[in-house]
Amino acid sequence: NRIIASLPTIKALSERGAKVILCSHMGKPKGEWKPELSMAPVAKRLSELLGKDVILAKDIVGEDAKAKAAALKPGQILLLENLRYDNGETKNDPAFAKALADLAGADGIYVSDAFGTVHRAHASTAGVAAYLPAVSGFLIQKELEVIGGALAAPKRPLVAILGGSKVSSKIGVINNLLEIADTIIIGGGMAYTFSAAQGGKIGDSLL
Repeated sequence: NRIIASLPTIKALSERGAKVILCSHMGKPKGEWKPELSMAPVAKRLSELLGKDVILAKDIVGEDAKAKAAALKPGQILLLENLRYDNGETKNDPAFAKALADLAGADGIYVSDAFGTVHRAHASTAGVAAYLPAVSGFLIQKELEVIGGALAAPKRPLVAILGGSKVSSKIGVINNLLEIADTIIIGGGMAYTFSAAQGGKIGDSLL
């Protein structure tokens, strides 16, 4: 679903002759190179959906990525290996962010389209924007329009459904929604924390 959601932006850039360098992550390898979390299956599926070859780099900002980025022709697409193979990604390391930006060259542009992670201060979501002109892709544009409209002029009743596991990163959102939404439904891993706070028994579930 996330690959499909990103297609309009990727297609638009490629069809307009941009040299597209894609970067993303999968799982939580925490700096370890785990073969099962390689982006290889993503490159394969992207190639099928786009009907054109997506080149996969063997590293992130190493020699293979640099060589393949430099050799890109207009319209071609390069996918870097799992960003989280490098601890610099989640630590928003400036050197790692600069190395990512350098792959795009002097006339590169940073297109942010990872709505699910755009709130995180990571090298690929925040750090790169310090070195390249930054714009949003079609997916983020759509999400902002939908969410912005829902919050600015909501149709009643407004029901907000929140999932995920980390309550800590959602508290601010929940507090804001308390002022706007008629009903808030908490699901996913977060539900156990709320249940426990109300005296519920949650066994070994996430707390």
